[in-house]
Amino acid sequence: MEMKSFLPSIFSGKTEHDPFRALQKQIDQVFTDFSRDLPGVPWARNGAFSLAVDVAETERAIEIIADLPGVDEKDINVSLSGDVFTIKAEKKSQKEEKGKDFHLSERSYGVFERSMVLPFRPESSKVDAKFEKGVLRVSINKPADVKALTQKIPIKAAA
Repeated sequence: MEMKSFLPSIFSGKTEHDPFRALQKQIDQVFTDFSRDLPGVPWARNGAFSLAVDVAETERAIEIIADLPGVDEKDINVSLSGDVFTIKAEKKSQKEEKGKDFHLSERSYGVFERSMVLPFRPESSKVDAKFEKGVLRVSINKPADVKALTQKIPIKAAA
């Protein structure tokens, strides 16, 4: 049984071939593939993080809760375009420490975005958004005609 090597041969005999560049590309690809398949890692293709939200439907409204720790209220954008609801947030933090023999400076940055198509076209005046202690709560009231169409279906026991 032949084992496939994922690493390039350093001794390929080609002088124009840079084995370390090829090795670096393959190592980068391994880490990219590895992180893409991890459960719970919210990577999106456009470089933004996918925002995890809790969505619940009541008789009167759709309730959305998003945890946004470390995000300032001014860096949150909640929008409505027809029946598409979008939350976009930007997290920026900077930390600097200085000591006798060291200087540490760290920055972190991330964009979180989540869009969802609603089963109705809400009126913007019927959307309420509140942000408190890192938690965004949005309530989108259903139009009267949607409320009238919603019916609970009884479940019967199997015979």
